[in-house]
Parts: sequence; structure tokens; C-alpha cells
Amino acid sequence: MITVLWILKGILTFVFLASGLMKVLQNREKVITSSGKWAEGFSDLEVKIIGIIEVVLALCLVVPKLLGHGYYLTSISAFGIAIVMGGAMYTHYKRAEHMFIIINLLFLLIALFIALLTCPLTQHWDYI
Repeated sequence: MITVLWILKGILTFVFLASGLMKVLQNREKVITSSGKWAEGFSDLEVKIIGIIEVVLALCLVVPKLLGHGYYLTSISAFGIAIVMGGAMYTHYKRAEHMFIIINLLFLLIALFIALLTCPLTQHWDYI
């Protein structure tokens, strides 16, 4: 189970780090052309803020466990990723982009799975 959690955390970290850095390092027009038209409803600053949030959540998903401190940050960041995915699902719902809703739902469920199994209150095994 621990191996599965690390694999899922690695996938979420990679996806959110890549997505967040793309939003932070590119302007809004480039984000619209490269990753979808969802950013048309947001200002350049809002897209950058979303990107910064994604980068911070991605790093907080794996760094605390790798350093051996702040075990609770992993579950908090996984819940944060689930919240971001909920917002993404709402944005795609408003734009009638149903395929993106399914992808976001998959990431939301993975994040909730990680959050529930890494939460210190629900652990019944020695989690490394």
C-alpha cells in the first residue's frame, strides 16, 4: 500500500508541478493556446496565482515525507489538490467541456485517496 501511495503521489506531483510551472512561466495567451480555452475567463494574474498554488501543493505533497518533517502537510496538500480539481471541474462544466471534467474527477479521486490514507488520524500502519 505504501508503494501505491508513493506512485500516486509521484503522478500527482509531476502533473501539478508541470501544469503549475507552465501557468506561472507563460502568459495567459500562451496558456490558452497550449492547454485549453479555460483560461479565457481568467485574468493573467489569476492564472499565475492558480499556477503558484498548484506548484506549492505539488511540492508539499512529497517534500515533507522526503525530509521527515511535517507529516500532516501531505494530507493537507492532497485535500488542497482536491479543492483545486473541484474548481477546475466547475470551470469546465460552465464551458461544457465534459472530457476535461472526467480527467479532473480522476485527479480529484486520486487526491482524496492520498489525503485519506496519509492523514495522521486515519493511519493504522507505520507509514514511511
